[in-house]
Amino acid sequence: MLLICAKTLPHLYFTVTNDLNYDQRMIRICSTLAEAGYQVTLVGRSRKNSTPLAEQPFHQVRLNCFFEKGFLFYAAYNLRLFFFLLFRKFDGICAIDLDTILPCYFISIIRRKKRIYDAHELFCEMKEIRSRPFVYRCWKFIERMTVPHFKHGYTVNRYIAESFYKMYEVKYDTVRNIPKFTSYQQSKKGNFILYQGAVNEGRSFETLIPAMQWVNVPLWIVGNGNFYEKAKALVAEYKLADKVVFKGMVPPMELKEITPNAIMGFTLFEPDAESNYYSLANRFFDYIHAGVPQICVDYPAYRDINEQFEVAVLIKDLSPESLAVTINSLLKNEQQLYNMQHACKRAAQQLNWQEESKTLLHFYKQHFG
Repeated sequence: MLLICAKTLPHLYFTVTNDLNYDQRMIRICSTLAEAGYQVTLVGRSRKNSTPLAEQPFHQVRLNCFFEKGFLFYAAYNLRLFFFLLFRKFDGICAIDLDTILPCYFISIIRRKKRIYDAHELFCEMKEIRSRPFVYRCWKFIERMTVPHFKHGYTVNRYIAESFYKMYEVKYDTVRNIPKFTSYQQSKKGNFILYQGAVNEGRSFETLIPAMQWVNVPLWIVGNGNFYEKAKALVAEYKLADKVVFKGMVPPMELKEITPNAIMGFTLFEPDAESNYYSLANRFFDYIHAGVPQICVDYPAYRDINEQFEVAVLIKDLSPESLAVTINSLLKNEQQLYNMQHACKRAAQQLNWQEESKTLLHFYKQHFG
């Protein structure tokens, strides 16, 4: 009798600290790998207000944690993640950003498994980290202890990859977080401008919200984060409740219905944090694929793309007055808006996940077959 043994597909674990339903980058990555034949498990957190997990082509696990934020959250979650991973079978483990790297590092050593680092940003150089010396020293210690031992990884643009090489001599690939291209349909624009994404420190809300004093089109803020309450306080301070609308967290499918209806979007970051200066935000591509012109910071990764496609108005001065002038100028220039909408269409046909995922699949084929 002839026995035929099928080769076991590699099983990959990915670890995050966010709510899995809203992490579009990880949904994209894990779905692509699962559809390519890998066994994939994505591990995240469960929050008090978490909605039921959306069905995905990969396995999802939520870990409960009593604490919601701060040091106690990270300590408790990393400890819980360590013991969870200790008794799981897998071939490789991927730490998403620095906040889950410790358990992945120790487990990969104990279990003698391959480890990957997926760096969405220069974690230690974010404003909310850099502005607090003790917190910065703690995270920098973790980074120096672990990242040099993650010889294989990828990040969202070449500038961040170059920074990791300068710091730790690790050569990381670039996998940008770009939506999948679908048949492009021009939506009828609504009467609002849009910020979508994390409402975190360093996203220029301190100047964008005051700028709305001189803009007569409402601003929708879709998302949540560590600056959410302060952003609401700014709206109250400037008496802008009739001009700034907070939508909170919105599921990805609902967000895809909202974004194309915006007149314009915003990709803004304060320049005093290196992580901001070398960023390439998810929303930058989300606006492009929705056919939405945007006002964007004039930083290297955005400039590279805009020189090719002209999908944004790049701005250096982020003061409230300058932002208001730029917003109003674009609102009045219908021809420029029209040209940028069509530039978005051309860009989306070249910058899309169908193309970008080839780099991801090549990376994992190299390391896991």
